[in-house]
Amino acid sequence: MATDSWLNETLYPGWGQRFRVTRELARVQSDFQDIVVFESESHGRVLVLDGAIQITEGDEFVYQEMLTHVPLLAHGNAKRVLIIGAGDGGVLRRVLEHSTVEKAVMCEIDGEVVRLSKEFLPSIAGDAWTNPRGEVIIGDGIDYVRRAPDASFDVIIVDSTDPIGVGEVLFTDEFYQNSARILTEGGLIVNQCGVPFMQADELRETSLRRRQFFPHVGAYVAAVPTYVGGFMTLGWAGKQPGTATVDVSTIRARAETAGILGNTRYWTPEVHFSAFQLPPYIAEHLPA
Repeated sequence: MATDSWLNETLYPGWGQRFRVTRELARVQSDFQDIVVFESESHGRVLVLDGAIQITEGDEFVYQEMLTHVPLLAHGNAKRVLIIGAGDGGVLRRVLEHSTVEKAVMCEIDGEVVRLSKEFLPSIAGDAWTNPRGEVIIGDGIDYVRRAPDASFDVIIVDSTDPIGVGEVLFTDEFYQNSARILTEGGLIVNQCGVPFMQADELRETSLRRRQFFPHVGAYVAAVPTYVGGFMTLGWAGKQPGTATVDVSTIRARAETAGILGNTRYWTPEVHFSAFQLPPYIAEHLPA
């Protein structure tokens, strides 16, 4: 329906942002969460889960490119990729842009997010939904990881809500332990760890959890306008040393081989390398 109102984000009790809503497209209470899709005056169409902004058409490329291209190119030989969450399809799209990826499995617990994204946010996923190298499973990512065979994926990308409600189980010891088990010898996992200016505990606590099961733990940053509060951190955990410090020329060569070089709007080899150079106010929350 047409409207001319404001949507106030409810992520923080004492600080937030608001969007002028020009048209509400969908409002659904699924089995897991409250879902709203609307057209904004400033950011295009917007997906909201339980009152928190998830993705906007205007700046989704920043988050999606950095969550996807960084781990795949840092790994250097990722053939099989597991995506947990990411119901809008944007991560799946970016993974499949890598011609070197043979299989991408996406496991999203809430089928309504996928349905509404296909209907109202088709530009975010593009043709990823029908790509034969992709497999979309509507189901519990925790259970999928628990049942998956040992060493069955090279990279795991977790695109979840914050560690409350439906996303909470994706930040547990059990999840990280099973993630380590199903990753190959050089495997790594990334997940969003919030905006450390406002959510430092999220970065610190998840890093400590990952450290129990991965020898190499860290984070990198991306400046996503919609995720207010400064840099957003993307948590990093790997089995092999050196994946977070691959030099620019090697990253560029890998991107050219994968077919993504020159086809991005935020990610570049230089941005990739510099994203791991953390400001002290962020680095202090990582385990020594």
